[in-house]
Parts: sequence; C-alpha cells; structure tokens
Amino acid sequence: MLAEILIFVPSIARYRADYMLTRLKQAQIAALTQLATEDMIMPELEAELLVNAEVYNVVLRRDDVRQLILSSPVPGEIHNTFDLRMAGPWELIRDAFACLFDAENRIVRVIGYPVQDAGTLIEVTMETKPLRDSMVDYGLRILVLSALISVVTAFLLFLAVQRLLVLPIRRVVRHMQTYAEAPEDARRVIEPNADVEELRVAEEALKSMQMQLTGALRQKERLAQLGGAVAKISHDLRNILTTAQLFADRIEGSADPVVARSAPKLVNSISRAVSLCESTLAFGKAEEPPPQLRRLNLAQLAGEVAEGEGLGAETSITVLIDVPAGLTIRADGEQLYRVLSNLVRNARQAIEPTGQPGTIEIAAGEDDNDWWISVGDTGPGLPPKAREHLFSAFQGGARKGGTGLGLAIAAELVRGHGGRLDLARSDVEGTEFIIHLPKATTDSEG
Repeated sequence: MLAEILIFVPSIARYRADYMLTRLKQAQIAALTQLATEDMIMPELEAELLVNAEVYNVVLRRDDVRQLILSSPVPGEIHNTFDLRMAGPWELIRDAFACLFDAENRIVRVIGYPVQDAGTLIEVTMETKPLRDSMVDYGLRILVLSALISVVTAFLLFLAVQRLLVLPIRRVVRHMQTYAEAPEDARRVIEPNADVEELRVAEEALKSMQMQLTGALRQKERLAQLGGAVAKISHDLRNILTTAQLFADRIEGSADPVVARSAPKLVNSISRAVSLCESTLAFGKAEEPPPQLRRLNLAQLAGEVAEGEGLGAETSITVLIDVPAGLTIRADGEQLYRVLSNLVRNARQAIEPTGQPGTIEIAAGEDDNDWWISVGDTGPGLPPKAREHLFSAFQGGARKGGTGLGLAIAAELVRGHGGRLDLARSDVEGTEFIIHLPKATTDSEG
C-alpha cells in the first residue's frame, strides 16, 4: 500500500499538469487559426474553436505584446491562477489534491509556454469540473490497476511464503513429531536441507539437540541396566559379607593376641562393606540417604582411611596426615570415610603407574564458617578430558578403564552435607582436592 501511495500521488499530479498543458496546446492551435487570416473570423467559428479547446479565452504574448486572440463570456470570476512555468513537484501535488477534493466548479487561469517558440506566454481561462472529472476517472483506473497488482503480488508472496517458509516449517514439525515417538531411534534425527539460511541454522541446531538427547537416552538406558546389575550383585554380596561378619565376630574371641588385635579392624571393614552394599541397594530406589551427623575425630578417621587403602611404611607411597589431633568435625562418619577413601584411592592409582615413589597428604583445618579437608598427591596430574567432566559418572575417568564414579559419588556425598568438593590444582607436580563442610547446619546431631 505504501508503494501504491508513492506511485499514485505523483501520478495524479502529473496527470493534472498534462491535462492543463493539453488545453494550452489546443488553445494555441485555435489562436493560430485566428492569426492565419487577416480578417476577423466569424463569431460562430470563434465559439467553436473555444469549445473544442475547452477554454473561455486565449491570450498570447508575442514580441512583448499581450494580445487577446480568442474570447467568450466567462460565467464567473476567476478563482485562482496556476503558472505551470514555475510550478515545482510539491506545488503540483498540492494543487492536484486541492482540485481533487474540491467538488465546486471553479474558473481558473492557466499560464504556460507556447510550443514551437510561438510566443513568450500563453494564457487560457477554463473550468475545473471537466478537469476534476477526468482526474477522478484516472484515479479510479489507477486504483483498479493497483488492486490487480496487489492481488498478483499477494498471490506470488503467498506462493513464496508457502515454498520458502511454511513447507520447511511443516517438515520440521513432522520430524519433531516423528522423533518424539521414538527419541532413542537415531534414524529419526532430522537431516538439514532447508534453502533459507535461517531455517537451515534452526534445523542444524535441532539436529544437534536431537543427537545429544538420543545419546543421553541411550546412556540412561545403559545406566539403568548397569544399575539393575549392580543392585543384584550388591544384594548377593551383602549376604556373603554378612556370613563373613559372623565368622569375624568369632575370630574376635581368639586367644591369639595378634588375631585379637586385627579382628576389630576386620569387623569394621566388613561392616563398612555391608553398609556400602545396603547403600547401593537404596541408591537404586532413591538418592543417597541424608547424612547422620555426629561429632568425630578427623585425625583418627584419616588414619583409618590410609590403613584401609593399604598404605603404610612398607609401601613406596608415603601418607602424610597433617590433621590437628584435637580437631573434631560434625559429619556422617561412614559417608566421609567413603569420600576420603575415594580421593586417596584415586591419588594412589595416579602415582602407581609412574613407577616412582610418591606422597599422599591429608590435611585439615577450620575457620569461622567451615571445616576444610585437603587430599593432595605428587602424581602426574589429571588429563584434560577428566577435568572437563570431573564429577560426572562414566565421563570423568582419569585413567584407562576408570569410570569416574568415585569422584561423582564423593561430590554427591559432600553436597549432602551442605558442602562442596573442589579441584584446587592439577599440574605436573600433582593434584589436590579440597572438601568444604559448613559448620552452620539445620541438621540435628542425632
């Protein structure tokens, strides 16, 4: 519509100007008839010439002489004068619309240049009603033509939108509906082929999301199968460990002093294994159980972890426990044991492949808000892939064959305490993890 307006406005103004110029030319031809004879022409012929030219009189200026060539009675006074010699575009547009919206029949004077240099000025007097009627007829024809052009344009635009937008969008919708029926089927992932660049980018983004979702669903299915297998194994292993626990209780009453001293540690280890199996069975149904907070001696717990991992004076890996003897923290002893055990085991497995002696250090301290526990080693550091998915199960394995479950479980247990597990550093000089446990908690100490 804006284009039609921009076309119609100058067109109607040009049509009015051409109409007046035509009247001037016809008037000039009629005047030349009078000038061609030396005698006065008959009044009837003069009137016929003026009627054919559709003017009331003709004034021609030649050789600086202004001469009334043809004349007839003017039915009224002159309403306005239009000089086409000096008129600009905006003035022509203004006068055209003034004439178009003025229904009164006015008498106007029109001034212009004669054609073929037949003088310096020609002037006629004419009515505006024929001009307005002709402009209205021209405008209606322009509007009809514009409407036809608009219909054709709209139809072509409709076809273009259908071809370039609607059909590709319908195709994407069909792919999404088909994919939603079986998102684990990789054959239903969309293949981008849109001609429009923006739609092609959207299809490529959709393909990427569908592939990620399909991969995640497949991994979830494998994890579900793995979880079921682990639950079955844990169930049978718990029964075996329960039997072993009964025999360990009998060994505890042995008269051999060495056996008697070792029996409590064996019982504790078997009890932890039974508890771990029970927790694995519970994990198949829900998340890790909430921690049972108790006051515990951290130095003693760190020593039990080191001993439970088989690290002692006779091994090539040295364990340094830098924990104040009187430091007590509030945590779930079994869960914190599992966290430290996972971190120490990872540190030992990082050092052993190097074939060089190494050191694992367990340090701890506190400030006004938190307790902190660090576990560091002198291993070769974590590979880049392990750092990208550090606490993700089955993705953050730091060694060949590793699953990354240890760090994932440790991070989850620490979050259950309201704390966090962070990687402090990992470079060629070793790796260090820090556990932060908050002192302020809403959990009861039980």
